[in-house]
Amino acid sequence: MRFEGTAHRYGRDVDTDAIIPARYLNTSDPAELAQHCMEDIDVDFVEKIKPGDLIVAEENFGCGSSREHAPVAIKAAGVSVVIAKSFARIFYRNAINTGLPIMECAGAVDGISAGDQVSVDADSGRIVNKTTGASWQAEPFPPFIQEIIECGGLVERTRRQLAAQQ
Repeated sequence: MRFEGTAHRYGRDVDTDAIIPARYLNTSDPAELAQHCMEDIDVDFVEKIKPGDLIVAEENFGCGSSREHAPVAIKAAGVSVVIAKSFARIFYRNAINTGLPIMECAGAVDGISAGDQVSVDADSGRIVNKTTGASWQAEPFPPFIQEIIECGGLVERTRRQLAAQQ
């Protein structure tokens, strides 16, 4: 899996309520959630984001509640991958389960600025800042996580596995 886009930078401890405010949790429609993604910390996020862009954040991205709405909103907004120094554990699992690629790489976070063009090869773990030429090595996704993400999430992967057994 390869991703390329513009980096959108955020700080540490971006919680799930900042990613998708609780006032919008009366829906689970990805398109509706995407319209409100990040609006409380970046009011112009949905206007700025282009399909394939990425989020780069400091430590503890996705802390707070266990709502799956947060990674769904990010993915539906068009974000291809989130790179952070660390992720809240429940967000990490929810992201994988909903098919949102996420990577931990402190060096890349320190070396990527807002607006930089970044490419990510999730199979090898290589992250390249195309603006500066710098590159970093993150842990690549294990094959089973690659499969979940490529299928669009755990539910879709399970559907496909069950269909294949029949």
